[in-house]
Order: sequence, then C-alpha cells, then structure tokens
Amino acid sequence: MADTINELELTVSRRIPAPRARVFDAWLSPRMLEKFMRPAGIDMPSRVTNDPVKGGRFSIIMTTPEKEIPHAGTYLEIDPHSRLSFTWESPHSLDDSVVTVDFAEPEPGVTEVTLHQVKFRNEGARDGHVSGWTAILACLEMEIG
Repeated sequence: MADTINELELTVSRRIPAPRARVFDAWLSPRMLEKFMRPAGIDMPSRVTNDPVKGGRFSIIMTTPEKEIPHAGTYLEIDPHSRLSFTWESPHSLDDSVVTVDFAEPEPGVTEVTLHQVKFRNEGARDGHVSGWTAILACLEMEIG
C-alpha cells in the first residue's frame, strides 16, 4: 500500500477482440471517445474535443442525468498503435496525474489494453477510478465490437 497520496496508482487491463490499430485509433477519435468515455452504468454520450498530437489538449465532459463531470489533459506521448500517455485532470485526481495506455496484440485480432494511472487525492478516488476505467474499457470493447 502506498504511503502518500502521490504514490497511489492503479492498473487495469482488458483483452479486446479487435486489431491493435483499431483499438488504438479509437482513443484518438473524438467520435469514438464520445461513445466509450462515460461513467459506469450511464448510456449518455460525452462531449469531446481533441487535438491528438504530442502537447495537444483534450477535453471530455462526461454527462449523467444529474451533472456534468469535466476531464481534460495534455498528450505526453503518442506512439502509434503501442502507447498513449497523457495528463488526467479530473475532480478526483491530482493535477499532475498521468495515464499511460499500452496496446499489445498477443494474438492476431486481439488487443491487450493495459491502463496505468498515478497520483490520486486519496484511496477512495483511486478506487473510484479503478471502477471507472474498468467500465470505460468495457464500453470501448462494446463500441468496437
């Protein structure tokens, strides 16, 4: 267990039955991000703006019937079809939180997505992000499939 909030981190992964290039490209497409970047159990599309270049910014406004949840960040690394890294600004993570998403193709037509995030306000925020990212990866698989 981490000793300080700056050391809190998480890792979630999912095998998605789709080619790696297709799964990777979904993370940079505003149209696809609108569909899969949403809170668990909510079937409302998010509003997305995206400049998918190193140093480019993105904004994702997740919507629920009760509220809007703003998320934003800056792309730190875009290694086509292999890795994305970006800052993650949300109400429940620290401003210097970083998300890294790795894409592997352990077999043809199957992508292993591994998402790692560091720096949370507290353990509850980290645990909430574990469920959130797990739901987002499930939505991604549904939208790609």
